[in-house]
Amino acid sequence: QVQLVESGGGLVQPGDSLRLSCGASGRTFSTYAMGWFRQAPGKEREFVAAITWSRGNTFYADSVKGRFTISRDNANYTMNLQMNSLKPEDTAVYYCAADLRYGTTSVSNLYEYDYWGQGTQVTVSS
Repeated sequence: QVQLVESGGGLVQPGDSLRLSCGASGRTFSTYAMGWFRQAPGKEREFVAAITWSRGNTFYADSVKGRFTISRDNANYTMNLQMNSLKPEDTAVYYCAADLRYGTTSVSNLYEYDYWGQGTQVTVSS
């Protein structure tokens, strides 16, 4: 089992930056990939970014490509999401997720993930 805790959310203005972190504990040695998803009120949960734990391959949703950067610290099982040039449409609860399956076919598919954090609120407003 894996426990995930997100942090770093808050209220910022359009164009500002924010850095989210996700700490993992437990049976983290079996982690294949970790990712960020977000969910706005009345909307379905959507993929934001993901990173494989072994090689550090990164994946981004088109809506955040060029603005967000995902990274990880293998030794500490910590994942970060640097968010720049934030827009009001980025407002959502951001969730950290861990995928423990080796045979994952798509890291952007939320149904591939086994564990989820509680989420952290990101609000972009003037």
